[in-house]
Amino acid sequence: MAHPLYTALFRTVFVRMDPESAHHHAARAIELAGRFAPTRALMAATFGRTGRTGAPGSLELFGRHLSSPLGAAAGFDKEARMVRGLTALGFSHVEIGTVTAHAQPGNEPPRLWRRVGERALVNRMGFNNSGSAAVAARLARLRRTRWGAAAVVGVNIGKTKATPPEHAAQDYALSASALARYADYLVVNVSSPNTPGLRDLQAVDSLRPILEAAQLAADASARRRVPVLVKIAPDLSDDDVRAVCDLVAELDLAGVVATNTTIDHDFGPGGLSGPPVRARALEVVRIVRSELGPERVVIGVGGISAPEDAVALLDAGADLVQAYTAFIYSGPAWPGAMARALNRRASTD
Repeated sequence: MAHPLYTALFRTVFVRMDPESAHHHAARAIELAGRFAPTRALMAATFGRTGRTGAPGSLELFGRHLSSPLGAAAGFDKEARMVRGLTALGFSHVEIGTVTAHAQPGNEPPRLWRRVGERALVNRMGFNNSGSAAVAARLARLRRTRWGAAAVVGVNIGKTKATPPEHAAQDYALSASALARYADYLVVNVSSPNTPGLRDLQAVDSLRPILEAAQLAADASARRRVPVLVKIAPDLSDDDVRAVCDLVAELDLAGVVATNTTIDHDFGPGGLSGPPVRARALEVVRIVRSELGPERVVIGVGGISAPEDAVALLDAGADLVQAYTAFIYSGPAWPGAMARALNRRASTD
């Protein structure tokens, strides 16, 4: 679904650029275009065109209206700078982050690579971000604007690298307390492969105090029950996926985001995203929905490039789907075109 002009630009210009530098240039353009009403309106009219409340494909979740099931996955907008631009391009919601309690630079570059043949990315960014207090201040400013108040924003939180595992619960709670009041939902990320030891926190005994602390802190800060989800890795065994789902039900959390990037590849260190993750993400979504039943939220992430990929995840039980890698390869017209395709599909069901 990539526009031919963007495909030519990607092949002749972007592919010759360092991937992280290219991302920063694109992010800055989206941020600036989203900041001003005329350019934001132009983006929405040209690319977004995702329909109105009540149109086929629109839905209600987290107490908010979403124009389609398609959102921007965490990792693209780490700092909550692009929410207005990304929603104007056609994403129904934006999950920002991952945000850590304390600012950190992330891993040493290079830390982002393209796998053009697979239309995939490998990243070992390491949660580079300005910290929960700075991001919270940015979100507060966003929410004071009409457009920003209307945007559906999830906030993905992770552990600060320097925080020892035994203090992980307090670290997540600090982020939740700072950010929950500005979030439509929170995601506890214990599944990135790029922070040493983080994935070990997916074990139920380690995960329980983290989720309890995050939910308690979020609710106290926002003075409401905040939807809290946990994001899991595709590399978990089926039994471990079921164990996490049992814990989500036990703690009465909102749901699960399935899945993060995978380490099951031969492209060096870091997590792989894009089409190679698709099959396993689909399997995990099926398991999660089967375990959680119809009441809790499942967000499907992994390998969405075309409408049929998103439909497969939705049919497997996802309430929402998110993408990142295909947006890089397909350009600014992609999210709006995908959302319209999904909404047309909903109108014929």
